[in-house]
Amino acid sequence: MHRVVVLALEGVYPFELSIPVRIFGTAVGGDGQPLYEVVTCGLDGGPVRSSADFTVGVERGAEAIATADTLVIPPFACGPDGERDWLPAPLAEALRRLRPGARIVSICTASYVLASAGLLDGRPATTHWNEAEQFQRMFPLVRVDPDVLFVDDGDVLTAAGVAAGVDLCMHLVRRDHGSEVANRVARLCVVPPWRDGGQAQFIERPVPELAAATTSATRAWALGELHRPLQLSELAGHARMSVRTFSRRFRDEVGMTPGQWLAQQRVERARRLLETTDLPVDRVAEEAGFGTAASLRQHLVAGIGVPPSVYRQTFRVGRPAPAASA
Repeated sequence: MHRVVVLALEGVYPFELSIPVRIFGTAVGGDGQPLYEVVTCGLDGGPVRSSADFTVGVERGAEAIATADTLVIPPFACGPDGERDWLPAPLAEALRRLRPGARIVSICTASYVLASAGLLDGRPATTHWNEAEQFQRMFPLVRVDPDVLFVDDGDVLTAAGVAAGVDLCMHLVRRDHGSEVANRVARLCVVPPWRDGGQAQFIERPVPELAAATTSATRAWALGELHRPLQLSELAGHARMSVRTFSRRFRDEVGMTPGQWLAQQRVERARRLLETTDLPVDRVAEEAGFGTAASLRQHLVAGIGVPPSVYRQTFRVGRPAPAASA
């Protein structure tokens, strides 16, 4: 069984600390058996002060890191800017216990730990958008992308703030076991089954005014109609709005245009069909609403960097998935 070790450091943020056990701990196979074992450790096996007004009881010490197939480091308070030491000697020593071939994951500002250890030199990575400029100044060898939710660089993965940690853990479940398992986890945890790593962090996006009429019902309806062309006027008509009002409200609620959202949902539908069925690529294209295999190929390559045949071979349920950059 794949073992996920979560490293709780002094000042750990409780929400992010809980993400791995909630996501990985919910994943089960077709026989109902757990697919991951999730354990939490500290540096010395004693209680760990959190960033909130309580302490976390941790029973394992840093020796647990040597047993990790995946090590997750949640963010933690590290003192004022001028006093930050992201890689004290005990932490550096603990990270040296990680065995070759194991994955290491940072959530939010825990990326500073990976960068301080030299694990991100020459590699793509992300962190919370509010830290990106300082992060790049401190670590010029890292290829920082401040606009994405997460970056998967194979054995080293970094997520932006808070909910992006959920997205990255969901991505790993999907990468390890396919969309069926990931979708089941998403339903049980009531989280989105997939938000692409390249999706924007939505920096300082204003929250839309609460309105009696929303586009949510139309979005739900459209998901059942992806196999056929959907015009903006038809979507607006379903929502009983003018095209102008619908377009404005849709963008406020979703953060993208209706056309962009439809393309994203069609790519997701195609991915799921490629993973879970033996349908020919032409048929997958039709079912996802792309019409032709050429159109499907164009959208898939633009969206995730690989053509349908390669995607199916890589991510087909039950087959191990090699590393892929988000």
